[in-house]
Amino acid sequence: MNLKSVVLISLMIVGNFQCNSQHTMNTKYTNHLINESSPYLLLHAHNPVDWYPWNQDALNKAKKENKLIIVSIGYTACHWCHVMEKQSFADQEVAELMNKHFISIKVDREERPDLDQVYMDACHLLNKSGGWPLNAIALPDGRPIYAGTYFPKDNWMSLLKRIQEYWEKEPKKLIEQAESISQGIKKIHTIEEQEKEVDFSQKDVQKSFESIYKNVDFKYGGQHGAPKFPMPSKWNFVLNYGWLNNSKDAKKSIEVTLEKMAMGGIYDHIGGGFARYSVDSRWHVPHFEKMLYDNTQLISLYSKAYRTTQNELYKDVVAESIKFIERELKSKSGGFYASLDADSEGEEGTFYVWKENEFESAVEHSDIIIDFYNVTQKGNWERGKNVLYRDLSYKAFSKQYDLTEIELRKLIEQAKIQLYNIRNKRERPATDDKILCAWNALMLSTYLDAYIAFGKKKYYRNALELASFMKEVFLKKDYRLDRNFKNGNSNINAFLDDYAFMIKAFLDLYQVNFKTEFLNIALQLTKYVNKHFYNKESGYYYYTSDLDPELISRTYEISDNVIPASNSQMAHNLIILGKIFSNQNYESRGNAMLKGQIENIISQGSYYSNWADMLQKQTTQFYEVVIIGNNWKKQFDKFKKSYLPNVIFVCVENEIADIPLTHRRKEEGKTMIYVCKNKVCNLPVESAEDALNQILNSK
Repeated sequence: MNLKSVVLISLMIVGNFQCNSQHTMNTKYTNHLINESSPYLLLHAHNPVDWYPWNQDALNKAKKENKLIIVSIGYTACHWCHVMEKQSFADQEVAELMNKHFISIKVDREERPDLDQVYMDACHLLNKSGGWPLNAIALPDGRPIYAGTYFPKDNWMSLLKRIQEYWEKEPKKLIEQAESISQGIKKIHTIEEQEKEVDFSQKDVQKSFESIYKNVDFKYGGQHGAPKFPMPSKWNFVLNYGWLNNSKDAKKSIEVTLEKMAMGGIYDHIGGGFARYSVDSRWHVPHFEKMLYDNTQLISLYSKAYRTTQNELYKDVVAESIKFIERELKSKSGGFYASLDADSEGEEGTFYVWKENEFESAVEHSDIIIDFYNVTQKGNWERGKNVLYRDLSYKAFSKQYDLTEIELRKLIEQAKIQLYNIRNKRERPATDDKILCAWNALMLSTYLDAYIAFGKKKYYRNALELASFMKEVFLKKDYRLDRNFKNGNSNINAFLDDYAFMIKAFLDLYQVNFKTEFLNIALQLTKYVNKHFYNKESGYYYYTSDLDPELISRTYEISDNVIPASNSQMAHNLIILGKIFSNQNYESRGNAMLKGQIENIISQGSYYSNWADMLQKQTTQFYEVVIIGNNWKKQFDKFKKSYLPNVIFVCVENEIADIPLTHRRKEEGKTMIYVCKNKVCNLPVESAEDALNQILNSK
């Protein structure tokens, strides 16, 4: 059976549905999710549906009873996941149907992205689209026969009845369909061998940038269309492209995007931090959930952009957003929670929106504050509610009210405090309080980017504290990592993104304090990944370890999305480690991975932006700077004032046996600086200024 036949059968199963819904809550039931730690799974623990977590007991039960499996996947901050839970999974009638004919399994996609990927692939094969909640129907062995997203109650019941009828009357067709879909999933994750020889070219980097540039929205920032996602990896590539190539087009693209996002409703002007995306084309109305991974990457992006522009708006965003994360997502144990929900008081966004009369009664000079944030009596959103956003800079707006910029800033800061205190009395959105390794690694890198940009020692101290937490909680003696942590427990083996971003974070930490302890952790984690994730045939890394139970297909994560792909980050890591340790095997492997994605980098820059960023470093000038001698810290501090995305530092007092770059560089009584390319070094100099001239004059 081919995929075209599969789609036709799926359409016959689904039928022509009309959307309607009802809501029934039951609280007297307890199912197999009750002992889970995921807030998303616990949300369903008192559904009348007899939910199981994904485990061998559930799979064995399905096989023993010859029942189809429902695999329902979502996450805590997902609005429509909550809607379907209330409409369907809390409903007695729905539960009776599901319990009678199916084994129902609930999955938190943030805990188990490996499962999510398999069933999302099925959804894309069948529907050419996907999303969450993701609801798949599978054979007793777990192979999917159908997958879709949100279903209202009546549609969901109709779908289940039709599929159950097929299972009873024509099981062979469903088995054939499952086989066809499974083969399709495996094909998605088959990497073709590179046939032609590929050379790195700056022209290819330019083409990748142009594939992004042609769709830049210069009125509102970002890319044209709606909804709009921040996509920090893409804009990090554009930022570096602008700097390395002195491109006015790139600089204009990144500046309008960062300014409009920071002034738009996607940014929380009262409490700091960004929502996940905006539903419109001008960053006005957000989808209100706030994710740790978005905010960490955006803070890093604004920190780096500040170093190239000294734009005070960027500085404000970084300071406010770090405060938000530390205030609302930091656990007592020292790690950071996953997200805040979009909903409170039963509605999306209630915690964040305002009516005009709230301003009039709460803040001084309310007419100015109302105007500054575009608040209206009718509301700029819906039902008289306002999402706060800005049109003008402090400088431009202050002129309208004959104020100095300092006076206006003081008024706004006072108003923010007053509005924050009012908002804090509202019912808060729920917190997804699981702690994930990969996302905390992103936060560690964020602290370091902010520290380099602004010099606040608090950011560096917090980075060290987080690194200590991650070593204690996630890192095992054999350098295996855990994925999750909550209430003192971890129960999921880490995936490739956990390793890739942990390695990056500890490399970033080494690039700040040059303690070999952190460099060694990055190296040992890389060795572990090479042993347990690498596929010699494809030249890439599987998303899952060879120690994990086998799924339908062992998948790869190649394309960059909201978070860079774990394979693109591993390519970065390998090249950096290869340069530091003069390990040609690591560099060759990273470059081979990069070469395999050249065509995608050129044609789809938006979805291969982290790959493109690595390519541009390889095709411009990638420097290794070695500072050796007693005064290395003083010299390194001078380098920190310049934005140098294409430089790797090694700073030591004396040569280190494991790091060949330091060998025979020491001169007694002097601190020498060597600027090297591919381990070939210029004549040494004794001042950071002279070394910077060697780097900057070759751009």
